[in-house]
Amino acid sequence: MTRTILDLVEAVGRLPLGATASVRVDEGIDEGGEAALAAAVAAVAAWCAHSGNELVSLAGGRAVVRRGRGVAPDAALAGLPADRRPGARLWVYTNFDCNLACDYCCSRSSPQALRRAMTVEQVRRLAVEAASAGVREIYLTGGEPFLLPDLDAIVAGCTVHLPTTLLTNGMLFRGRRLDMLRHMDRDRLTLQISLDSANPARHDRHRGAGSWQRALDGVRTAIGEGFRVRVAATVVPGEEADTDALHALLDGLGIDRADQVVRPVARRGFATDGVDVTVETVVPEITVTSDGVYWHPVAADHPDQLVSRRIFPLSAAIDEVHRRFGEYRRAQAAAADLFPCA
Repeated sequence: MTRTILDLVEAVGRLPLGATASVRVDEGIDEGGEAALAAAVAAVAAWCAHSGNELVSLAGGRAVVRRGRGVAPDAALAGLPADRRPGARLWVYTNFDCNLACDYCCSRSSPQALRRAMTVEQVRRLAVEAASAGVREIYLTGGEPFLLPDLDAIVAGCTVHLPTTLLTNGMLFRGRRLDMLRHMDRDRLTLQISLDSANPARHDRHRGAGSWQRALDGVRTAIGEGFRVRVAATVVPGEEADTDALHALLDGLGIDRADQVVRPVARRGFATDGVDVTVETVVPEITVTSDGVYWHPVAADHPDQLVSRRIFPLSAAIDEVHRRFGEYRRAQAAAADLFPCA
């Protein structure tokens, strides 16, 4: 029995959090020594409970032990709204090129960025597989999606299967692009337009001269065309006090408060300041680009958030994200157990 515990200490001590080791619990126990085997099993269970590790299984004379306490799938999701659980929303980067070069762009989009566009066929397949995998809504983002000549087909490939939100800076609603907009499904599509401030100078400081007025005109055009409009403001450090005036402006346009999104800058891409976003600290929102599947849309151009280079089948990427999310939550729970305050 003592040998078994020493083997466990040695094997589990070499593991990273969440990994498992297997050790024999019947070493030196003669055939028919049920009482001795039961005592060894009890000792293993007691050691796991005392040391903060998880007894995964006992079978065939071997114990499988995971370093750290496990978190049940339901517990890992506890407290998360159903529409924000991993796999509930699918983000798709349609492209990376943009008509603007915002100084805090998390995806490093600009007029000089390579397009790296998803094809209509890829997005259609994603929408089909997303619906089958339990995804509730698709978000199409960029870059600026309205730079794509086939955006109407991309949007239609999504809205036929799931409610869809299309992120845009709202500055290109004219000519052929306005015609594309008018052919989109108003019942299944929400337009999310970026407007950072009620103060034109503050918005233009980060997005470019004249962009505030053109974005506001885009909001009005989208509302006039009968679309549900959500406005998202990215607030840089030190400018948070401006949000009351922005809410008043959007209230005046008839935009519901639930559709007024205010978010901080993420320290990714072009941004040198803002909130740190890592796979350990944010709930994943599965994101697909032409390069693969990523953990979260604010870091979809960063290797540390890459989940898989394989886009299809989408269900495999969703399963992998769930697995990793459980591991991170398990590690957090284990750390809390290992460093008690009293």
